[in-house]
Amino acid sequence: MLTIGELAAYAGVTVRAVRHYHAKGLLPEPERDHSGYRRYDAGAVVELLRIRTLAEAGVPLARVRELLQAGEEEFATAVADIDRRLEAEIQERQRHRERIARLSPGDGLALPSEVVGFLDRLRALGVDERIVQAERDGWIPLAARSPGRVAEWIARKQEQIGDPEFTAFYLDLSEALGRGDDDPALVELADRVAAYLTELADERGEEYLGGPAGFEPTFVELMDTLAFDTVPAARRLIELLKQRGWDGWTALRRTPGCHPAPPASS
Repeated sequence: MLTIGELAAYAGVTVRAVRHYHAKGLLPEPERDHSGYRRYDAGAVVELLRIRTLAEAGVPLARVRELLQAGEEEFATAVADIDRRLEAEIQERQRHRERIARLSPGDGLALPSEVVGFLDRLRALGVDERIVQAERDGWIPLAARSPGRVAEWIARKQEQIGDPEFTAFYLDLSEALGRGDDDPALVELADRVAAYLTELADERGEEYLGGPAGFEPTFVELMDTLAFDTVPAARRLIELLKQRGWDGWTALRRTPGCHPAPPASS
């Protein structure tokens, strides 16, 4: 016969856990010896191991009680359900491990490989790292919000930067980062970008420039703020573009009833 301490040691639990299972009615109270101490047999070890295994698998104690009283068929069905749940949890944790493993490379944080490839392409083109960071920070919530559409959006971005004139916008903005709000170079950039956007929208349609669609204004504003906080010159550029008939950053759109400002050189 075993003492409560010996029972706990055999089953790999604490004495406190044994008493807790007694209190919950999971483990029957044994007979006591002449000194009033509990004494357990081998059957108690088996029963306690069953309780511990189910509890460690995440089964609520109330359900553990039901399973211990269930017939063989019901118990087998319940164990199969538990196994499927554990398998799903293992797969989910494996996905978390894979995402954690990508933390150190930086761009891999919560980003699909297509986006990482796009960011690498921007770097290869010579785009300033602050602009690349702004792109990266924007893609993180975007990919989390609508992972199924990332491939579609990134394919359009890859197509856009295949246009030398579109790429020139990134490079010009890179050079404008250190300039003041009233720097003529920033104003000239706004002129060129507005003219290019108008031409491209007339040729390909405004939806080609509009960015990810279907998001509420608060989410678009959040995305814009991420970009503006990283690249302050972008906020001033958007102000200048708004005077020239274009507004927005994440969701670029033509401003109704707004007439482009004359070029700075005129």
